[in-house]
Amino acid sequence: MFHLTILCSLLSLFLLPPANLAAVSDDEFLKLPLLRKSPLPSPTQALALDTRRLHFLSLRRKPIPFVKSPVVSGASSGSGQYFVDLRIGQPPQSLHLIADTGSDLVWVKCSACRNCSLHSPATVFFPRHSSTFSPTHCYDPLCRLVPEPVRAPKCNHTRIHSTCHYEYAYADGSLTSGLFATETTTLKTSSGREAYLKSVAFGCGFRISGQSVSGASFNGAHGVMGLGRGPISFASQLGRRFGNKFSYCLMDYTLSPPPTSYLIIGDGDGGVRSKLLFTPLLTNPFSPTFYYIRLKSVSVNGVKLRIHPSVWEIDGSGNGGTVVDSGTTLAFLADPAYRLVIATVKRRIRLPIAAEMTPGFDLCVNVSGVSKPEKFMPRLKFEFAGGAVFVPPPRNYFIETEENVQCLAIQSVNPKVGFSVMGNLMQQGFVFEFDRDRSRLGFSRRGCALP
Repeated sequence: MFHLTILCSLLSLFLLPPANLAAVSDDEFLKLPLLRKSPLPSPTQALALDTRRLHFLSLRRKPIPFVKSPVVSGASSGSGQYFVDLRIGQPPQSLHLIADTGSDLVWVKCSACRNCSLHSPATVFFPRHSSTFSPTHCYDPLCRLVPEPVRAPKCNHTRIHSTCHYEYAYADGSLTSGLFATETTTLKTSSGREAYLKSVAFGCGFRISGQSVSGASFNGAHGVMGLGRGPISFASQLGRRFGNKFSYCLMDYTLSPPPTSYLIIGDGDGGVRSKLLFTPLLTNPFSPTFYYIRLKSVSVNGVKLRIHPSVWEIDGSGNGGTVVDSGTTLAFLADPAYRLVIATVKRRIRLPIAAEMTPGFDLCVNVSGVSKPEKFMPRLKFEFAGGAVFVPPPRNYFIETEENVQCLAIQSVNPKVGFSVMGNLMQQGFVFEFDRDRSRLGFSRRGCALP
């Protein structure tokens, strides 16, 4: 798991120039495969990394064509993330980036990074091999969208080679730093044609260190594709051309062979959209990057828990609320709700409690000799504002932590210093559509595996 620096709300005042694009017809969209392979990394590792991520994020609150790309699991390489393949540069270089709705910056490992373990092709980006790589000048308004290093060289607007330096520090001491630049990306459209987007802004990381960006959680990844609400996210940059919405389906990591699903940027797959349930997206001025939704209630086996509505609210300091985050593996609930959920699930479950709890988890059960343990597990139901009801299957919130042991993959968070999170495990098997123009989130269990 990783923790990304979040840009403050002031950055939204700056707009990027529209990306140049090869001609495409009006009924096309962009579609990128999402990638993830089994098995997952150690659940205790995932928990520790998720916890650090949430701590860091809470500290930093401040008829159209479309593209489509595969999304796959990174679990086979020890990552709890989903990867998107990005082709960047001319000629294109293919890199696996973590699809992250909880951050804005797009960045890749670059060939000059000092602490990268591998420098072979397809593991880092080689700027010198691209004819379209263009470092951003430190005087360019784009440079104001990223935080500069503490010891950044003084900007000289009269010098041609006075480049824009950025640095992101992480809660656990990890960091990524390098040059902010623009580059051409090559993407497949819905018709199968290639679209060439020029001047897409991204970070070229030369220094990468720490568990968040180079540890077990980052295995197999070569950077991050920020899909947040800020102006420099991949969704924002492409949204101005293909439509200001994107959708994805995160396939079940336990399936073998791992299925492929897609990240779609634009107004694609209309048949699936007709089945979506919608809930409004909320804005938090202290956390402009995140996709907030209003969670109204939680039910266990059809019985609504007595949780005071204030538990779910965003307070005057920007704390609390519920975020949909593809970059967090587990789910997190505000502590008062969490305590009721775990107590009720423990009473309702029809499986023996494990003799020993897996470290970091509060409820584990013994599934030895049980062919379909999900039949004996309580069913959770989440009601969102607008009447949308989310009913995930038990495999989205009970995970195998060791042989014959499954644990509840929901953790507690203090709403006074953090927020509830719907992580990527909870999202598995559902189509999620982030409609930014209408400020709403749609989801559906149907149509998840459509190509």
